[in-house]
Amino acid sequence: MQLILDEDQQMIAQTALDFVDEHSPVARFRALRDSGAELGYSPDLYKEMAGLGWTGIPFDEKLGGAGMGFAELVLIVEALGRKLAPEPFLGGVTMGGSALTLGGNDALASAWLPSVIDGSKVVAFAHQEKHSRYDPYAVATRAESTGDGYRLTGEKTQVLDAVGADAVIVPARVSGERGDRDGLTLFLVETGAPGVSITRQTRVDHRNAAIVSLDGVDVTSAHVLGAEGQGADLIDRVIDRATCVLAAEMLGGMSEAFDLTVEYLKTREQFGVKIGSFQALQHRAATVFCEIELARSCVMAAARAIDAGDRDATKLVSLAKAKCSEAYLLAANEGVQIFAGVGMTDEYDIGFYLKRARAAELTFGDAAHHRNRWAELGAY
Repeated sequence: MQLILDEDQQMIAQTALDFVDEHSPVARFRALRDSGAELGYSPDLYKEMAGLGWTGIPFDEKLGGAGMGFAELVLIVEALGRKLAPEPFLGGVTMGGSALTLGGNDALASAWLPSVIDGSKVVAFAHQEKHSRYDPYAVATRAESTGDGYRLTGEKTQVLDAVGADAVIVPARVSGERGDRDGLTLFLVETGAPGVSITRQTRVDHRNAAIVSLDGVDVTSAHVLGAEGQGADLIDRVIDRATCVLAAEMLGGMSEAFDLTVEYLKTREQFGVKIGSFQALQHRAATVFCEIELARSCVMAAARAIDAGDRDATKLVSLAKAKCSEAYLLAANEGVQIFAGVGMTDEYDIGFYLKRARAAELTFGDAAHHRNRWAELGAY
């Protein structure tokens, strides 16, 4: 596996970095937070990103995509992570888009993916429920057969990019009990359908997430993704792809947090000298640098394994998430400590990275969860 960028990938990465630097500085994220914007992101900027082809990178060219892969998508998301750009690449492009791509329902894919790719619509993925922690099969939402369709009843929490979404893909139980792997089916539900309500949630990282309530929502059989009662495999594949993309975003965030810290080391004076001259702080910075480079290799390996259909892709995704969870927290914690008292104030951007690191760590499983998953997959 080649863990270096080819010429085209280098161009994609640099173009993304240049665009994000110019159009999405952290000041924009701060302004969105301060304004209390309902979506938490800019639809106009998102469509501009779509116009650059970013939202279509992992999708088939027949549907308007670029026909590339996750090795390229992670480069875009890493750049977004550097400036905390909150556009719906994780919940919308990756999770919703992947479910449509992998779900085996060509009619639904043809109806929805072109709009996901051009940025005009967002399809979220509502898999998480209360008290489920990291268990994607802890689903109590029920789907009762109505003869020609299903009636969905239940509640999903922390649904990424659900506020303002045009549809959500909902795993519901057609048989079995909460926690059973069998008996799950995925349904595409339009957010404007009777019985659907979306309540915005306030997160520490100020990202778009919501509670999605389903009160007797009727859907037809045409809205089913995957085989009835066998949705667990599809859920696993979607979450693996999302975990890889989240790890890439975390890589961008930790890299920027580190750069901010190094710049502060070079400019802040104490006792008449730059604090970057203190050997103890140099050692701490060197440790963070090494951890970021290790995280980068893990993310690249996971993305390439997904594209190749490698049987070890799931293990490599867990490796990337475990390493990025620890490395992002390290980079953000060290940054806040080195900035000292001002690092705790809202005036400085470093605090945003610590908040994002904390939220991202717990999304799709923390480091301990993924180390354990790695061990189980390796039959240790």
